[in-house]
Amino acid sequence: MHAFQRCIAPLCRATYDVSDVLTSCPDCGSLLDIDYEWDKLPVPKSLREFEARWGNRRNTLDFSGVWRFRDLLPFAPDEQIVTIGEGQTILQQSSRVGKYVGMNDGGLFLQYEGLNPSGSFKDNGMTAASTHAKMVGAKMAACASTGNTSASLAIYASTTQVFRVVVFVGSGKIAYGKLSQALDYDAKTLQILGDFDDALERVREVSGERGIYLCNSVNPFRLEGQKTIMYRVLEGLNWQVPDWIVVPGGNLGNSSAFGKAFSELKALGLIDRIPRLAVINAAGANTLYQLYEHRGVRWDGGMSDDGTIDTFFADMDAEHRKASTLASAIEINKPVNLKKCLRALDTCDGVVRQVTDQEILDAKAQVGAGGFGCEPASAASVAGAKKLRAEGIIAPSDRVVCILTGHQLKDPDATVAYHSGDRTLFDSKLGSRGVEQAHYANCPVVVENNLKKIIEVLEDD
Repeated sequence: MHAFQRCIAPLCRATYDVSDVLTSCPDCGSLLDIDYEWDKLPVPKSLREFEARWGNRRNTLDFSGVWRFRDLLPFAPDEQIVTIGEGQTILQQSSRVGKYVGMNDGGLFLQYEGLNPSGSFKDNGMTAASTHAKMVGAKMAACASTGNTSASLAIYASTTQVFRVVVFVGSGKIAYGKLSQALDYDAKTLQILGDFDDALERVREVSGERGIYLCNSVNPFRLEGQKTIMYRVLEGLNWQVPDWIVVPGGNLGNSSAFGKAFSELKALGLIDRIPRLAVINAAGANTLYQLYEHRGVRWDGGMSDDGTIDTFFADMDAEHRKASTLASAIEINKPVNLKKCLRALDTCDGVVRQVTDQEILDAKAQVGAGGFGCEPASAASVAGAKKLRAEGIIAPSDRVVCILTGHQLKDPDATVAYHSGDRTLFDSKLGSRGVEQAHYANCPVVVENNLKKIIEVLEDD
């Protein structure tokens, strides 16, 4: 195999074997990439070559929307790959959502990653992390989670029986739709009295102490799998590059993976240009926005201003600031992939914005009315695209892809509270987070159990 792990720090660049289980560089502590000796690998001459695998769906690797692109993440022998049919997701043009955002007709696309087996994009990365876990003989795997990671890791463990799983979740910081998955998939679930950042700190300590395989996005193999979301976007656009990719920003794994994907494709001559990237924070969890747009922190060739970053986090701790947003999947104060995301923003001439929970839920209602529906965090991408369109950063003629990261049923409580018309429910679930009104509510109609009355209601529509 011509794959290895490499430190992202430009003054280090130490390399390690793929058989090493690492979440940071042992030499300097920086994050790691999976890198390849591309000149010694059979790289396709065109992305269209992957179409030959569409007709070979009885081969489990070609059926997978991750592993049919295995030539572009060639770190595992075929016989070691762990797959449960992930990546059967679609890119769909949405005129209704496009109109809401302010795009010309036909210009806005939604990438529905909620159609993965566990209901979120995490399966793209977890199949790659599970594969590496199998390669190194791991018997137990762990993660900290706001919900989607735990559900994904648990379904891979229960379906494949390759390893056992323990998941760490923050107390009161997980939607029940997601928690129910981890419980049902037989994961040992530890509810930490703290938030996601606390849970991640503890799981990293425990994994290091007990030799447990860690599956959070500090694991570089996770991000290799998440690159394939962009391959499927290109596939859905007949291998043409869009103008914009808009993605929610939480732990910043997706944005990091997307930047790496496009950088590699451009270097390999498989695309002729790189799209722009917009990363959208929730206003209640806006670390990247604050650092990037207000404090001017940049990748700067890998020499980003660590002093500014460290001061920001020190002030956060001193003031006991905690992330707070209804978009629980991105309710993260200290994104572990911050440096990789800064690199992706540099690669993709990116921008960062923040959106309120009100903007998120209004966008979510529009997505549901015009498509498959999504969890709140996903709708941050649409709300962000709308904001960038209003600012004139995105042009109405641009071709824009919004990534919808999780299924609507991940957090049904927020959906019901928004649409129900029950003010008490609305205030208890949404009002406490600053949401004032359900601008696009689709309230159920109460009607007598009477044929005539039912027909009267239908005729009034």
